Amino acid sequence: MGEAIAIVSGKGGVGKTMFAANLGGTLALSGSRVVLIDMDMGLRNLDLFMGLENRVVYDVADVLGGVCRIRQAMIRDRRFPELYVIAAPQNKEKFEITPLHLKVLCGKLKTRFDYVIIDSPAGIEEGFMNAIAGADKAIIVTTPEYAAIRDADKVDKVLRENGISRREVVLNRLKSELMSTGLMPGISEIAGMLRTEIIGLIQEDDNIHIASNNGTPIILKKGTYIRENFEKIAERIK
Repeated sequence: MGEAIAIVSGKGGVGKTMFAANLGGTLALSGSRVVLIDMDMGLRNLDLFMGLENRVVYDVADVLGGVCRIRQAMIRDRRFPELYVIAAPQNKEKFEITPLHLKVLCGKLKTRFDYVIIDSPAGIEEGFMNAIAGADKAIIVTTPEYAAIRDADKVDKVLRENGISRREVVLNRLKSELMSTGLMPGISEIAGMLRTEIIGLIQEDDNIHIASNNGTPIILKKGTYIRENFEKIAERIK
């Protein structure tokens, strides 16, 4: 039986989808069977980050609404040994999704895949609650900004209240030069503000943005510190 991991954030724009795409790719390169599900209804982007937007025929709402089988909505990314993507619908009103739908879907996917990575919408509204319903654990992505950290702490509380006891944090877009001058909160200060273990630090790097815009997960480039960083994060969650 596999494991379902929700990638969440309290604030938009912190790099949650980038992280989900590269974590999924890293796990697949290590030999795991992985499926990525975009649950950001009406605002899908995971297919763009993976460069698979032209191959989307069916989406997760089609699966949950009985329009197609799960297999028909899964897009195989041939750059990886075994990695699949299920896109979100572009129309948010396409189908009324409930937490039970996600529990059932994740339960079925976990019988085939080692990891089900759920790219959750930012915030703590209905879409977020649906997305985390089938998760066994959650990774909160945030940035070293006070507003983002406060929102991450709020998300952590909601996750805990909904029975997700396994929660971890990844800090994205770190700028060491600003941290060293005190213009950005440091790691120790952030750790003190959060009640959850920090398992990964990702530095601000233009190459990440370039790769995302080109639909190429940055971890496909061998020998980079970014790929090594993601490999270490993947090891910590296994």
